[in-house]
This record gives sequence, C-alpha cells and structure tokens, in this order.
Amino acid sequence: MNIDMPLKTETIYLKYFLLFAFVVLSRFYLLAQEADTIISIQQDPEKILRKIDVKSITRNGFNFWQDKFSGHWAGVDLGFNALLFPDYSNDETEFMKNDLLRSNSLYINLIQQSIGLQHNRNTIGLVTGIGMQFQSYRLDKNTTIERQPDGTIIPKELYFDDNQKSKLSMFYLTLPVLVEFQIPINHYENRLYISSGVYMGYRVNSHTKIKYRTDKKQKLKVPDNYSLHDFKYGFMVRTGYRWINLFACYDFTKLFYKEKGPELTPFSFGITLLRF
Repeated sequence: MNIDMPLKTETIYLKYFLLFAFVVLSRFYLLAQEADTIISIQQDPEKILRKIDVKSITRNGFNFWQDKFSGHWAGVDLGFNALLFPDYSNDETEFMKNDLLRSNSLYINLIQQSIGLQHNRNTIGLVTGIGMQFQSYRLDKNTTIERQPDGTIIPKELYFDDNQKSKLSMFYLTLPVLVEFQIPINHYENRLYISSGVYMGYRVNSHTKIKYRTDKKQKLKVPDNYSLHDFKYGFMVRTGYRWINLFACYDFTKLFYKEKGPELTPFSFGITLLRF
C-alpha cells in the first residue's frame, strides 16, 4: 500500500483552499477600492470652506457665536423705601418721617432688551427696558399731607380711630440703562452678575390714603400731584447669583419741588422675587 497517496491528496486540497482564499480576498479588495474612490471636485476649496456653518456644527455645545448676551432686569422686585438727608428748615415739624419696613416699592419690569458689547464673548452688555413702580411711604397714623394753593406741602392731622393707617403713594413708569458684567461659574451654567447705570421715571399718578374703621373698614383717598416731580432720575445697581438677586436705587431728584416741601432724597433697596 502506498502511504504517499493521502499526503498528496491533502496537498492538493490545501492548494485549492489557498487559491479560493486568494480569489475571495482579491474580490473584497477590489470592492473596497471602488467604495473609497476619491472623486475630484472641480471647485475652489477655499470657497467650499467659507460655506461651512460653524453654528450648526457647534449647536450642541457652548460657543461664543451662538449664545447671546442676556441681562437681568425683567421680573418682579420688592423694595423698602427710605428718605435720606432730610432738611426741615422751612417746616415746623418732621411730618414726613416714614416707617421703613412698611414703606415699600413693588417693581414690575415687563420689557427687557439686552445688547451685547463684545464681538466674541457674551459677558458684558447693555440692559434696558420698561417697568412699573408702585411706591408708598407709611406716615404717622394720624398725619397726612395737603397741598396749599401756592403748591406748598403742609401736614394735616386727622383722627378717626386708634387704628388708622396713613400713606403717600405714587405710580411711575421706569426706564433703565444699565451696563452689566457677568462672571461665568461652573462651566458657564451659572453666572454671577453686577450691573449699574441710570434710570428715569415718569409719575403717572399719586395720592394719599388713610384707612380707618367705624362700623366697617373705611378709607379716605385723595388724588393730587402734591408738588411731586413729574420726572425723576437716579442711579441703580443690581447684583445676584442664581436665585439671590439684590438691587438698590438712589434718586438724584428730590421728592418735592424746591421750596414746596422738605428736602428729602428717596432711596430704595430690596430683592427680586421673580425673574422672567
């Protein structure tokens, strides 16, 4: 028996297998070459690159071109009112002494416009808008004010019961122009900000009110201009981080017209209750 026959047969099978593998691999190589064929584009590469939209490429991440500057003004503020540097030299009594904790301002800032001042950053900008201010001063419970024919403001004593409440109230439209600086914290997710600038207010309405009780609750409301300025302007500063936001306003305009009442400088400070 010839023992070389199985070895020859195995050798032939191995040759056929290697030949088959070579043909298959060659076919896959040719297909890959066809799929990766580079097609020449007869255009200027520089023009093609100019058409690439950087904003769409970086849409899911932070980039200085997409994220616009957004300031802090719109919202609801609650403040406390004070009257600084009082001068009663032409008056007999200091009748405009007010209760600080019960003398409040409610600011409803409805419209905001933010304007970025940087070309490739969004941390510095101008903030303006339109808001409303409801301002009141709580006076001594039996004291209100009255305007004389010549415009002079004098105190007036009224007694109805022991639990009277007296106040002077005004309603203003306000317009600020603020410069705001922002400091990004925690990879831009939160920002510490501080803004300052001037504001102007236009007085729409003013009145005095005394609340008292007889058989039921009563109130005596007297609308008048009370020699208050129709326009006022002052300096405002705002600062905050996340849900803590504070503000302060200092009026450059005195409360009453000159020589029509005591010289009083309005000042208010408070906190933001709600941001829009």
